[in-house]
Amino acid sequence: MAQLFYRYGAMNSGKTIEIIKVSHNYEEQNKSVIIMTSAVDTREEHGMIESRVGLNRKAVPIFDDTNVFNKVQEVNPNASCILIDEAQFLKKEHVLQLSQIVDELNIPVMAFGLKNDFQNHLFEGSEALLLYADKIEEMKTICWFCEKKAIMNVRFSNGKPVYEGEQIQMGGNESYYPVCRRHYNNPPIK
Repeated sequence: MAQLFYRYGAMNSGKTIEIIKVSHNYEEQNKSVIIMTSAVDTREEHGMIESRVGLNRKAVPIFDDTNVFNKVQEVNPNASCILIDEAQFLKKEHVLQLSQIVDELNIPVMAFGLKNDFQNHLFEGSEALLLYADKIEEMKTICWFCEKKAIMNVRFSNGKPVYEGEQIQMGGNESYYPVCRRHYNNPPIK
């Protein structure tokens, strides 16, 4: 029975590399996989995911006006699994369409993303996935500044923490650090 999975974690918790690994495992068994990613993420070209360790894969971009259910039917309605990167950037309607894929097409969907933004607010996609996912799992990583589990992300600009601004600003280790609660509130100045 297909289910909607949501795996969330702070920056650097291995979300994209997990997608590449799961995809490889399916494909090694001659099972088809559709990898999708939010088109909001412009660090790579649209239709591409890349992990911090340098591995990448082609993906179907999800734009604000994309009907994900229809797109899956167009690409491969007999896929064995759908893998979604940067799921925090999805709209609620996209998450409802992912639920429809699970319920009507009987295809498991695994969505990966951040839970909260740099101000500790839920992203729209994350909130919807927390509400609609059949299974939710945290992917763990450690705080950039200590040995504790990272549960938040702090944004830095010019070596200083930033707590105000637009919710979405693309960046990697040059802009964001996974942190524990203590270091979110009192990060060392870089």
